[in-house]
Amino acid sequence: MYDPEELAEIREAKESWEEGTYGDTVDRFGEREEEFTTDTGGQSVDPLYTPADVADHDYREDAGFPGEEPYTRGVYSTMHRGRLWTMRQYAGMGTAAETNERFRYLIDEGSSGLSMAFDLPTQMGYDSDAAMAEGEVGRSGVAIDTLDDFETVFSGIPLDEVSTSMTINAPAAVLLAMYVAMGDQQGVPRSELRGTIQNDIMKEYVARNLYIYPPEPSMRLITDIFAFCAEEVPGFNTISISGYHIREAGSTAAQEVAFTLANGIEYVEAALDAGLDVDEFAPQLSFFFNAHNNVFEEAAKFRAARRMWAQIMDERFDATDPKSKQLKFHTQTGGSTLTAQQIENNVVRVAYQALAAVLGGTQSLHTNGKDEALALPTEKSVRTALRTQQILAHESGAADTIDPLAGSYYVESLTDGIEEEAFEILAEIDRRGGALEAVESQWVQRQIQDVAFERQREIEEGERVIVGVNEFRVDEEPEMDLEEVDPEQEAEQRERLEGVKAGRDDEAVEAALAAVREAARGGENVMPPIVDAVKAYATVQEVSDVFREEFGEYSPGR
Repeated sequence: MYDPEELAEIREAKESWEEGTYGDTVDRFGEREEEFTTDTGGQSVDPLYTPADVADHDYREDAGFPGEEPYTRGVYSTMHRGRLWTMRQYAGMGTAAETNERFRYLIDEGSSGLSMAFDLPTQMGYDSDAAMAEGEVGRSGVAIDTLDDFETVFSGIPLDEVSTSMTINAPAAVLLAMYVAMGDQQGVPRSELRGTIQNDIMKEYVARNLYIYPPEPSMRLITDIFAFCAEEVPGFNTISISGYHIREAGSTAAQEVAFTLANGIEYVEAALDAGLDVDEFAPQLSFFFNAHNNVFEEAAKFRAARRMWAQIMDERFDATDPKSKQLKFHTQTGGSTLTAQQIENNVVRVAYQALAAVLGGTQSLHTNGKDEALALPTEKSVRTALRTQQILAHESGAADTIDPLAGSYYVESLTDGIEEEAFEILAEIDRRGGALEAVESQWVQRQIQDVAFERQREIEEGERVIVGVNEFRVDEEPEMDLEEVDPEQEAEQRERLEGVKAGRDDEAVEAALAAVREAARGGENVMPPIVDAVKAYATVQEVSDVFREEFGEYSPGR
């Protein structure tokens, strides 16, 4: 890209600058007493970047044009000039009725996508009347037991006019079946349903531990979803391969990319082993990344991930459909970066993180409420978080041109550095037998834990400044209006479930569950019988228990 003689002159001139103009100033006045590295300490940050730092950069091969390989500059030709990213706000309030109210509020305020949070019992495949659910019903999201709850959540919300993201993993097949059943009730063709299920069990084994079944049958459920959606619900993203929780657990930016793409490779291989054609299911794969505070590192991370996935799908899996090579992703601002101290500062953190996601070319974005370090966000903080996205879209200019940071010597160097480190990690995972083997041996978890430990040490010893926590503190905190879950709601949800069970056709439920069991035992796709079961008002736990009995439950190291 650059003339060798010109590069030599630039290097020589930089050395002169470092020894003279820069060096003299540093000798006289010094620099800030801190280590200059990227946010997670993955790369040192030089005082100045020049063309010499990207001497090997080939524009057509490394950057290219938006909508064309290697997709570094974006998966769509017009990116945010053509259509803004989907603006999502995470919602899932105690009861189905409250969630419906919040969803309607968000749509009225300009949100273009719904993002559904579930309580822990639902995420673990238990109903609200289970002993395991006591004290947790509706706490971390909405309680969903039967299709009746979904009917309430989406009352008055046409599913052909919204895109819905559901943060659900181990029982993802059941919740997807409910969404399909809701669409059928509303008369919406399945081909017009749009949204995403997280459905990423690999990251549960790594970072969150909300798994139910062992890896092999879990992969079978996922590939059944791939096949079902490719045929029936082609507008739905069948998986959101999540680096978000890996980063929340403490990983570096490069580790987030590497471990996420490694999990993606594992899912593709599982689908191929199940007999699926790569170009039939790969276009419906999506990804989910975190956005932290270092704007340049985060934007570079997204650019590197796109370029890497295109290369992986091309060279490793011989994908031919361009859509199979396009890494499309949702971003959420970093929950672990929010502080309980001086929570107003979180509004600023979220704004910078959202900016990084937009500059990095996200397709969908959730901005955290300032109070999410303490509780589910209040209506007011949700509105501020949504307004943050709208200001970015309509006032900042960040969405007016495509990939505006491209060509920055610093950003291109960061992009190359993250890609290089991430590919090195992927090579090590391959040497260890693949992502599943690396997870089951706890190697991946140890890599993340080591980084998390070192980061916490830096904070505690003051080497890493967290505003309001270890620097710039105040003696008193103002009173905060936090969202609270009414303890009476748990009893109400159990009564609601009891009423549904009393009013349904028990014989139809038993027959539907028997069909699910037969599919689980054989080679039949489990999704059609699950859809039939939820239409008969079988519960989340009843379907999940069929799989527990057939597949067993996972225990690490067992």
